[in-house]
Amino acid sequence: MTTELIVLASASPRRSELLESAGITFRVAPADINEDALPEEEPIDYVLRLAEGKARASAENESSGRFFVGADTIVLCDGEIMGKPKDRADAERMLRKLSGVAHEVVTGFALYDKERKGVVREAIRTKVFFKQLREEEIQSYIDTGCPFDKAGAYAIQGGAAHMVQKIDGSYTNVVGLPLCEVVAALRVMGALP
Repeated sequence: MTTELIVLASASPRRSELLESAGITFRVAPADINEDALPEEEPIDYVLRLAEGKARASAENESSGRFFVGADTIVLCDGEIMGKPKDRADAERMLRKLSGVAHEVVTGFALYDKERKGVVREAIRTKVFFKQLREEEIQSYIDTGCPFDKAGAYAIQGGAAHMVQKIDGSYTNVVGLPLCEVVAALRVMGALP
């Protein structure tokens, strides 16, 4: 497959690394869309809408490429949708709320076939269990700057690995792209042999 066939509609280095780890050849063409939730929108509907919106927006902006991969990840804790923190206080609030409790990481992904005008969408859920965090752990983690571009203010693959006691489900989903399911969908759509 040529680089022109598969396009990742995301600037996330983590999503790129995951696709590369699967041996997939692709190029990156991020899409900029409004990520505000709609009134009374369910979390699954929200991530699926954003994932598809990113894939379609990238396809509209690009003259080459056939299969466009969009994704969006959120953290769900006690009914709250946690996206990326707005500032330090928001990151502190999120990490305190996640401390000592289980929560869900939900990633919606969409594969848009520009040639056939078809789309495949799926949302993957992973349960994550955090240990009880000490205040100094929260502060020192925030000091690294890592929380500010991560849903729920943490990255399991980085400095927050020690906060996670266990997970139930896809590890790559928590990183930002459920790789097993994405690869399977790319095969079904004919993007991969």
